[in-house]
Amino acid sequence: MLRKLFLTLLFISPMANAQKVIPLYPDGVPGLKDNHGLSEANVSDRDDGVIRLRNITNPTLTVFEPKASKKSGAAVIICPGGGYYILAFNKEGTDVAKWYAERGITAFVLKYRLPQEELFIEKSIRPLQDAQQAFRYIRSHADQYKIDKNKVGIMGFSAGGHLAATASTHYDEQVGEITDEKMSVKPDFSVLMYPVVSFNDKFGHSGSRQNLIGPDLTIKDIELYSNELHVSGDTPPAFLVHAFDDPVKVENSLAYVQAMKKNGVSAEFHMYAEGGHGFGLAVNKTGPVSSWPHRLEEWLKTRGLMK
Repeated sequence: MLRKLFLTLLFISPMANAQKVIPLYPDGVPGLKDNHGLSEANVSDRDDGVIRLRNITNPTLTVFEPKASKKSGAAVIICPGGGYYILAFNKEGTDVAKWYAERGITAFVLKYRLPQEELFIEKSIRPLQDAQQAFRYIRSHADQYKIDKNKVGIMGFSAGGHLAATASTHYDEQVGEITDEKMSVKPDFSVLMYPVVSFNDKFGHSGSRQNLIGPDLTIKDIELYSNELHVSGDTPPAFLVHAFDDPVKVENSLAYVQAMKKNGVSAEFHMYAEGGHGFGLAVNKTGPVSSWPHRLEEWLKTRGLMK
């Protein structure tokens, strides 16, 4: 009972500093199956303080606004990771949003739908549909948040990095039931943290691939979601971080950076010898990997996204 109460308090506490939580689909969530019988839950089985969400049927944006005097005009959508099986909602979401807000960037934590076949028809498109809907919401409310429509980026961790990379390379097609050709869903920049980029057999992450696509893979499916194959001269500039000893192979980031170089698009990549996977803001890490937030801050300032 005490452990359940502890986890409940953990779920509530990250929301305390958020100004508002916005439902992405106030008129009804597209693709949701009837009578599924599942409720959103923190399914964490570890007392490590990480909120692990599953069964997300009402995707939202949790908004963290800077003080008015600090606003830079930039915004970022944050996609927590979790192998497309769970969302590490605080460690790779709300904690990071607070970091941005303290530095003048309006942050929106995307609680995106996981590709659960028991919940959604066309399960594979739902994470990207939510990311694209987030861009529509932010740009259509830019005046409200005092955001420059041309300074809206996306950040993702692990499988959330795959979603961010997908949003950065598949923006020409608006997926699903809701589209608005007048509203761009293209990120202006991307931040990819120890990302899953590719679904190929050489270095792609099989767990994320299995969860997003399923067991009945085709070459077409693998190529569609291997984002290094879709980089073009119009892909937004990117900042990437990966550790050499990460079980999600560093070749994911290398392939993306190489594709960016080939297409003449700016990318900054920091590879650390040690760090493993899932370190978030690296507040509990020692050594060089703990400095990655400082490198990101420098990159954001150089690009005019942070004061």
